[in-house]
Parts: sequence; structure tokens; C-alpha cells
Amino acid sequence: MSRVDPAAPLRAISIVVPAYNEEAALGSVLTALEQAFDSAGADYEIIVVDDGSTDRTAQIVAGFARVRLVRHGDTRGSGAARNTGIRFARGAWIGMTDGDGTYPVADLPRLVALLSECDMVLGARRREMGTMPWLRAPAKWLIRKLAEVIAQRRIPDLNTGFRAFRKELAEQFFYMLPNTHSWVSTITLAFLTHDYRVRYEPIDYFARRGRSSFHPIRDTFNYLTLVIRAVMYFKPLRIFVPLSGLLLLVGLLRMIRDWLRFGVLGGFGITLLVLSFLVGVLGLLAESVVVQGKRARPPLPPEPHP
Repeated sequence: MSRVDPAAPLRAISIVVPAYNEEAALGSVLTALEQAFDSAGADYEIIVVDDGSTDRTAQIVAGFARVRLVRHGDTRGSGAARNTGIRFARGAWIGMTDGDGTYPVADLPRLVALLSECDMVLGARRREMGTMPWLRAPAKWLIRKLAEVIAQRRIPDLNTGFRAFRKELAEQFFYMLPNTHSWVSTITLAFLTHDYRVRYEPIDYFARRGRSSFHPIRDTFNYLTLVIRAVMYFKPLRIFVPLSGLLLLVGLLRMIRDWLRFGVLGGFGITLLVLSFLVGVLGLLAESVVVQGKRARPPLPPEPHP
């Protein structure tokens, strides 16, 4: 990859803020963003994507002359709002934060500037302050560990909404990015498994202002299915090979036990061996599909017209 001018990211930055009923915090978030990027001497734009809000979100945005408002006619999900913001972005570099006041937006120019050295910078939260942390923290830990198996990389924070990245790289994955909260996790795994340069920067994390749209059961299930889907999208052999090997080992041990105790090869052991073979073949087929998919990468989406 060619060398990038260290100041280039701050010359053409689009800040995307998905928002759904964020009247409690959005005004202070936008004010802090403008102050931070003005102080950094950046050439920037701020895009708020109103995902069908029913409160004063749109009116608050209208009070900021440098902020563009893009509205969804109905509520499509935070992932859909992020995709819309990227499509409407004029800059080659994307900064992203939420409109609920949970992230230290004054740090976003620092993350954007680091794009001169890498392809994506993630704000890794030092602690969990979201709703129902007693449920979210264990579930996120398990999902993050599964994601680390897929990516074979340590992932301090898989689903942070505070990040910066190159627009042209993110556009390559639009076809797989979901409309839900798991958008952030999906694009993180996409960058990691395609060997793009990903960097983590520790950040503070605050209690949100306003009501969260996170649903504990539905969104935890979505995160889990995301990891399973990511296995099939990116690195299927990293799951299928260990599973096939485990079935092979258990099948052989069961056959040895049956032979020593009964003098026959039991049907259960043979079944496990056959299943091990089938899982291995399925993994090879999935890997070949992934390789062919990378060779026939879909075209980038057309630029939208405001």
C-alpha cells in the first residue's frame, strides 16, 4: 500500500453519527465534535442519520449549520443508519460515533489522524457502561473470544461504535453488513480477516443519556449469529477443522473402547468417524466458496444523491 500523507485524514473527513431518539444528548455531542475538529484544523463534515426518530432529533440537528441531516422514513436499525451515512459521505476517511453521549468525542480527531498508519482505528472501551451490563458483559466476552478464534488476533473491543476507517475499504463489505447493532462487529471482523491494518486505542466510556434501543435477548442472539455467519464468510476452516478433528478423536477412542470391551467396532464410533469426514468436506467446500467470493468481489454501491 502506498504511503499516506500523515495530515491527509484530517483534510477530508466525514463524521457519521447514527441517531434514533437521541434528543437528550445529541446537541452536546455535535457541539463537542465541532469544537474538537475545529481545534484540530480539520476539513470535515458531520452527517447525522436520523433513523426514524419520533422526538426532537431532527430539530436539534437543524440548529447546527455545519451538520448535514439524512433521514430514514422509518426505523431500519443502527447498522442501516451507518451504511447510509457512509454512502452520503463526501470524505475519503470516515469517523464514527454514537449520538447518546457515551463516547469521548474529543478523542475522535486523534483516531482519525492515526489512519495515516493503518486502515481502521477502534476506540477500545476500558469498561462496560451499557444497559444490563450483568448480561451484556459475559455475552460480549464469549462472542469476542469466538471472534478471536476466527481472526486469530486479540480483539480488545469487538463492537465499539467509536472508530475511524477508510471509506473505500468499508464499501467493499456493504453486501454483508447487517442493519442491526451487529454492524460494528461485522465490519471489525471483515477488516481483521482480510488482513487490513487495525489498531486499538483505549478510551473512556460513559453512561448513555436517553433510552437505549438495545434489546438484551434479540441483540445478543444477533451477535452470536454474527459470529457464526462470519465463520462462513471469512475463515470457515478455522472452525470446521478443529470440529472435524474432535469428532475424529472421539470416534477413534469410542471404537477402541468398544473393541477392547466387546470385541466389535461399535456403530456409534463409526458414525462419529463418518461425521468427522463430512464436517471436514463441508469445511473445504465452504473455504472454496470464500476464495471464489474474494476473487469475484461485488462492485461498490453507487454514490447517493442527497
